[in-house]
Amino acid sequence: MEWPTITLADVLEARRRISPHLRPTPLFSYGGLDELLGTEVWVKHENHQPVGAFKVRGGINLVSQLGKDERRRGLIAASTGNHGQSVAYAARLFGVDSRICVPEGANPIKLEAMRMLGAELVVHGKDFDAAREHAEELAGEHGYRYVNSGNEPLLIAGVGTGTLELLEDRPDVEAIVVPVGGGSGAAGACIVAKAVRPEIQVIGVQAEAAPAAFRSWQARELLEDETATHAEGLATRVPFELPQRILWEHLDDFVLVGEDEIRSATRLLIEHTRNLVEPAGAAPLAAALKLRERLRGTRVALVMSGGNISPAQLAALYS
Repeated sequence: MEWPTITLADVLEARRRISPHLRPTPLFSYGGLDELLGTEVWVKHENHQPVGAFKVRGGINLVSQLGKDERRRGLIAASTGNHGQSVAYAARLFGVDSRICVPEGANPIKLEAMRMLGAELVVHGKDFDAAREHAEELAGEHGYRYVNSGNEPLLIAGVGTGTLELLEDRPDVEAIVVPVGGGSGAAGACIVAKAVRPEIQVIGVQAEAAPAAFRSWQARELLEDETATHAEGLATRVPFELPQRILWEHLDDFVLVGEDEIRSATRLLIEHTRNLVEPAGAAPLAAALKLRERLRGTRVALVMSGGNISPAQLAALYS
């Protein structure tokens, strides 16, 4: 399929659309993280979004552009939580019906948040991709407007506004580390960073236990893999073509981190930033710790993509 080119102009237009509805999120530094990494570290707090995660930027940008017929038909999406919250939040904002297909055992905090935002929940399958396949089937049967969590240019342009804010706050940042599940966040970061200052390093991170996006980036082709990670925001079994093509062109490096490394990074971020962070949002710190020697002396930004950690996940960190 021929995908449209997403540019900085698209991200700037997305910011114009979402700015009446979302405030910029903070970019803070913490001495403890500087000491851990031996360099200057900044944390982009997307956990401060109204749904606790970065994806709401893309949801508002996309739903604001739907035509009358698409709004009448209603929306359907598949999600482990944050994309679903984004779609549900934007749908409520613009008066559109939404339904979200979720896998069995999904994060209960995220499920309740979607329900409270007015979305109808459809539980189906053992993982995100089984829920995604079901959402696609329901869209075909009922005519819903299916909102893919990766192959949507308006979503990628929308989430790119976070990197735009980051670089306006700290134009001297030299490396941005961003978690990768479907890849929309990393794709948006690449589009903005490479347009603003091409020498900025954009580094992706995914779980060793769910490496489909990483392996696809390495091979420059779409490859499926397992999803055995506890970090549901990184658990994509089937990669998405549009963000992958952007990553193939622009992503500087990609790192895999283990489950224990993610848990350790989650604890460290909670303790040093006094913010709740979900495992996927802690993955950038896990990657930065792995790359500590390479990043030493480099001004680094970590994208804390979300804070929707469940009580069970939180308790397990300290058990």
